[in-house]
Amino acid sequence: MPGPMILVSDFDGTITQHDFYRLIIQTGLPPETPDFWSEYLAGAITHFEAINKTFGAAHLGEARLTEIAAKMEPEPELGKCVDSLIRAGWSLVIASAGCLWYIDQILTRAGVGAEVEVHANPGSVIDGRLVMTLPVNSPYYSAQTGIDKKAIVESALSKGGVVAFAGDGPPDVAPALLVEPRFRFARGHLAAELTRLNEPFQPFSRWAQVAETLVRETNRP
Repeated sequence: MPGPMILVSDFDGTITQHDFYRLIIQTGLPPETPDFWSEYLAGAITHFEAINKTFGAAHLGEARLTEIAAKMEPEPELGKCVDSLIRAGWSLVIASAGCLWYIDQILTRAGVGAEVEVHANPGSVIDGRLVMTLPVNSPYYSAQTGIDKKAIVESALSKGGVVAFAGDGPPDVAPALLVEPRFRFARGHLAAELTRLNEPFQPFSRWAQVAETLVRETNRP
């Protein structure tokens, strides 16, 4: 394939089976916690605020938060998949509206390092709560989600090569629509929305399927 080959991938619910956000909710928030997601859907707060306020309501301590991150079930062969993509000539860019705090932990455990470009919201545990901050100095800053995935895909496309996208959530719809259907991988909400829009895509259940398809596409005569 001519030009650079770039896979832009969401993280929570895409590279992992579970969203950290949903695991936090399932762990048990105080009963008086507002439904921040409904407030977001109603347009009262941003996507970033809904996630960050939910994290902030969970006063669990760093050890417990680390345990929850370990339950996100990342792709079991993540390191192997990343290696195979790189050997096939693909670059991997992780674009997440979640938090770098747990993403870094998971990538490190999988043996994935500087060979992967990661754009996510910075965060740290303060007084037992995970607190995210807006990445205002990022070239892909978005006040709505923290990281603008659509801008990341647009930047990749501007390099003149081939761009693939994999995702599962509401912020993934716009970036997914920018890439060719054969390089558009979706599940969950994203798959449902693309189906509603009558937009073709490649379904997947494990992130390894995304990597395997792209490697196979690269090696096609």
